[in-house]
Amino acid sequence: MRHRYLYLLYLTLPHSNTYKIMKKALLTLIIALMAGNIQAQLHLPTLEELIPGGSQYKFAENIYGLQWWGDICIKPETDKVISINPATGKEKVLFTLADVNKKLKALDINPISHLYNIRFLWADQTKILISYPDKYVVYDFKKNEVTNIRKINSNKANNKDYEYKSGNLAYTVGNNLYVNNEAITNEPEGVVCGQSVHRNEFGINKGTFWSPKGNLLAFYRMDERMVTQYPLVDITTRIAEVNNVRYPMAGTTSHLVTIGIYNPSTKETVFLKVGDPTDRYFTNICWSPDEKSLYLIEVNRDQNKAKLCRYDAKTGELQKILFEETHPKYIEPQSPIAFLPWAPDRFIYQSQNDGFNHLYLYNTDGDLLKQITSGSWLVKNIIGFDSSWEEVIIASTEYSPLQTNYFRVNTNTGKRTPIGNDEGVHNCKLSHSGSYVIDTYSTPQTPRKIEIINVRGGQSGITLLEASNPYKNYDMPHFETGVIKADDEITDLYYRITKPADFDATKKYPVIVYVYGGPHAQMVTNSWQYGARGWDIYMANKGYIMFTIDNRGSSNRGLYFENCTFRQLGIEEGKDQVKGIEYLRSLPYVDANRIGVHGWSYGGHMTTALMLRYPNIFKVGVAGGPVIDWQYYEVMYGERYMDTPQSNPEGYKESNLNNLAGNLKGHLLIIHDDHDDTCVPQHALSFMKACVDARTYPDLFIYPGHKHNVMGRDRVHLHEKITRYFEDHL
Repeated sequence: MRHRYLYLLYLTLPHSNTYKIMKKALLTLIIALMAGNIQAQLHLPTLEELIPGGSQYKFAENIYGLQWWGDICIKPETDKVISINPATGKEKVLFTLADVNKKLKALDINPISHLYNIRFLWADQTKILISYPDKYVVYDFKKNEVTNIRKINSNKANNKDYEYKSGNLAYTVGNNLYVNNEAITNEPEGVVCGQSVHRNEFGINKGTFWSPKGNLLAFYRMDERMVTQYPLVDITTRIAEVNNVRYPMAGTTSHLVTIGIYNPSTKETVFLKVGDPTDRYFTNICWSPDEKSLYLIEVNRDQNKAKLCRYDAKTGELQKILFEETHPKYIEPQSPIAFLPWAPDRFIYQSQNDGFNHLYLYNTDGDLLKQITSGSWLVKNIIGFDSSWEEVIIASTEYSPLQTNYFRVNTNTGKRTPIGNDEGVHNCKLSHSGSYVIDTYSTPQTPRKIEIINVRGGQSGITLLEASNPYKNYDMPHFETGVIKADDEITDLYYRITKPADFDATKKYPVIVYVYGGPHAQMVTNSWQYGARGWDIYMANKGYIMFTIDNRGSSNRGLYFENCTFRQLGIEEGKDQVKGIEYLRSLPYVDANRIGVHGWSYGGHMTTALMLRYPNIFKVGVAGGPVIDWQYYEVMYGERYMDTPQSNPEGYKESNLNNLAGNLKGHLLIIHDDHDDTCVPQHALSFMKACVDARTYPDLFIYPGHKHNVMGRDRVHLHEKITRYFEDHL
């Protein structure tokens, strides 16, 4: 109300020169008071608004189901499907939900509630695929008719793999594989077919692989009968039951994997003649364009040798080992070879041979023709090709290790041309011909932007969405990034600082370090808010300085940056985290006597290790799902980075945090899930025992019914639990 009275006073003042200064001062006061009032109206976001699973979780607006139909952009909506001309941006309604449901109803098929999940798989036909739990329906929207229904004759089907060219369908029931509703395997307990193997390492995320025309199916068969069963306890039954999982720990007997090829026409299966599969990993399966050969990368158990092998798809015979790669530490192939669409006798192989993941061109005899990309940056993935210009489209870190940007690369000259702008973290979908991309990206200041970009047209395109800040009416913290030197005094490390919204440089603030620190993860990026998580924002606004640094050993910085931690996980990483603390202590607003740390999984290991190795620095820690003793961790991941306990006893001893339990001085909370089949509960429980023996006193909290992380509605509870621990002790 006072603003109104002051404004009325301002209006009543005369316009003479005598009152000009008074009026100007009064107007300045009114504006300042109004600005203060606007500031006062802002409020701090809650955990329910910041954490996925929260009842009011806020996130940047998105367009769901965007995809390509040939070179036409498709935008599904609830009640209609819109096509977008990528050259002009002109939109047209292709068909409606009512059209589809009317036809489905006529065939006694349940109607669908929206169109977001439909798929345009046929680039040159007016067909879409509609997925149900028990069937796949092909609908021709131009003819307005259902052209095919592929039923699934089991309500227990998993790992469904529909091949749209041939209409063949693969899925699993239990541990057996079915094709077109016929069981093609009949395996005993402990043998699994058609599912991911090698615990999803080496880029493996599925167990079935259709040939290019859909005529043949390659699949994994994994024999786990020799693997020790690990007991997890289900407490939801009247009397708790034991759920055994096959869990090969480092240095113990691992499973055996073979690969079958099934022909739906002849109903015959041929297995690749790999010989004795003991202590061998078969990864990155790829079909030849003519479906006559199957390529895969074989890795030895030591993971220091990789072989690209070609097998005859008809006989299963090994045709040729095209070439081998070796490394004194480890090799970790993540991507299958990619054949050039215009030259089926040539393919691209990805390798870190020069220290960074790059593209190499080979012929099918195994001859290296050229290295296509090079430099102190890495290729993150290939999304496709533009055959007309003989170019491959890649995502890379060339602009910055904090970013993902896309380029078209000429396979003949190696010339790279950027696609889209040079800011932020991008994710592109390539059209059928390779002429356009749907580019979804964010920058530190842009929550999300989606554009259609002509691959040959430069930096900008047709904007489909520019999301507003979901927290624009909230009082948000301040984000900063920078670089410090690693413990080796040579390597640059990137950090992020999140400061309270009402930050006052004259005050002293406690610090919480959020850490992961392990392979295949990067915490600081040039994405929205520099990659800060909702909990970082929440704690900053509660009066903490939130700090994150990507130490050596983490992702997207090249092989040397990552493998310097080989055979001694947690040691070099901890030294780099302490360099971050030294930097924090140089800041006048940091309270060096109140430093805490939190992380999950590998970050849980790091949290515990920092609390034990540097007890005079870190006062409070919360470690979620921590690895405590690497000999309890699984074979593929553990042995890649640590070798076996038998070959590296000193490394395992030094990295075993149970041996440091007596060093605990501060407050440490261990959180673990009772059904964790990634980092088994033995880690947390063995640490509790070690601390009891050492007469130190950590705290323990168990989340029943969860696996390696706490998801869904309970995730808000998890972060409230973590928050309270820091509030109580830091």
